[in-house]
Amino acid sequence: MLKGISPLLTPALLKVLCEMGHGDEIVIADGNFPAESTNGRVIRLDAHSGTDALRAVMSVFPLDTYAEENAILMEVVPGDNAETPIWDEYRNIIEREEPGRLRLGHVERFAFYERARKAYAVIATGERALYANLILKKGVI
Repeated sequence: MLKGISPLLTPALLKVLCEMGHGDEIVIADGNFPAESTNGRVIRLDAHSGTDALRAVMSVFPLDTYAEENAILMEVVPGDNAETPIWDEYRNIIEREEPGRLRLGHVERFAFYERARKAYAVIATGERALYANLILKKGVI
């Protein structure tokens, strides 16, 4: 155990976050996301929510302030009436940790999957909310 570090930041997740460089992206995926078939580097946090994972990651993760978008959500598929209150929760968590630095974007579902394939890693959570998938772009300290 480490003092001041969230227990959700497992050794494997801390290693990945440390290895990432400026501009690298990491996905926080909901429980329905095809993590294992999308990316070869998956950190499993199945017993935890997306919001808990995001809080833990954002406690140590700088957002890219040079990018047009530094946090990207998966768009709702046209015709799907799913509600997305988790998006507000994600926005609030990021704003608390990185005030004024959030540049939020949205990407169509299959474009999101493609971007996730190129991401440095995927954090697979047990989040049950629909469209609770988020990509974060790493910045500098």
